[in-house]
Amino acid sequence: MRILISTIVAIFAFTGWLISASGQDPAVVNARTIKVRFENDRVRVLEANLPPGVKEQVHSHPANVIYVITGGKYRNYAADGKTSEGELKTGDVLYRDPLTHAAENIGDTTMHLILVELKK
Repeated sequence: MRILISTIVAIFAFTGWLISASGQDPAVVNARTIKVRFENDRVRVLEANLPPGVKEQVHSHPANVIYVITGGKYRNYAADGKTSEGELKTGDVLYRDPLTHAAENIGDTTMHLILVELKK
């Protein structure tokens, strides 16, 4: 009986972890603005279109590289509650360490980005 209870608890814990992890997936929680364009065992390529005034839901990324097709002004909401503002310029390429955040387009143009998420 003790083994059965331990197994059930482990299954529920694992299921909860899966639900919480998938809840952080940007392509799931922000499906209207982020699309998966390619995925294999090494990378996942996302395309993001964030219109003016739109704020994403909180999500997580592993380490990634961003190519800015069309830039704009943004407000970033970090997992620790801090906010910052900045501007991405068309043609910028940047590397980011893993993070959990939400972004808001505070400019007047639709931001268009390609994100290449790196897998371990």
